[in-house]
Amino acid sequence: MIKLVPRIAALLAAVVLGSSAASQEDDIFSFIPDGGRSLLESIRSEGLPADFESALQSANGDAAYWRDLLAKAADTAPQIDALDDWQAQTLAQYLAVRAPLDDPDVDLPRDGRDMALALCQSCHIITVTITQDRTREAWLGTMNSPSHIEIKTTPEERQLLADYLVINAGIPIDLIPPALRAGGASY
Repeated sequence: MIKLVPRIAALLAAVVLGSSAASQEDDIFSFIPDGGRSLLESIRSEGLPADFESALQSANGDAAYWRDLLAKAADTAPQIDALDDWQAQTLAQYLAVRAPLDDPDVDLPRDGRDMALALCQSCHIITVTITQDRTREAWLGTMNSPSHIEIKTTPEERQLLADYLVINAGIPIDLIPPALRAGGASY
């Protein structure tokens, strides 16, 4: 429940602000938290400390390793310091699977949000996925079930998607745009 409080406040603010501005209706999925790819693109656009950029291109570590590097880089990079806990956790999980990143000028590989929107929605409404608060093992169990195993993903992508959903799913239904609640959470 504690992990939901900042996220709920941010999502509620986004829903309230989004409902008052017609220009923000462009992305009905904006309530779904950013994934590691878009978080990295955002902080990279403001320039990263050289040692952190070097680590992105050469280091291979688990999520704890990347959390530690992010914490150290936050001292000199305001855009990293501005990440909240779930964003830093999301980015660290992404980097644990995707790093090292070969070329900073090449498009980054897809993240958990990208996969949830592209893959989960290919069979059912996104609400089915993003409202569930489940463990990593439960998500991996679903992804490895007969009805999901045919989805073209690598084992690493399945882990990345599961980690993204553990951190970012469990969004309360009242924070979901009404258009995405239609028909309920069914296949």
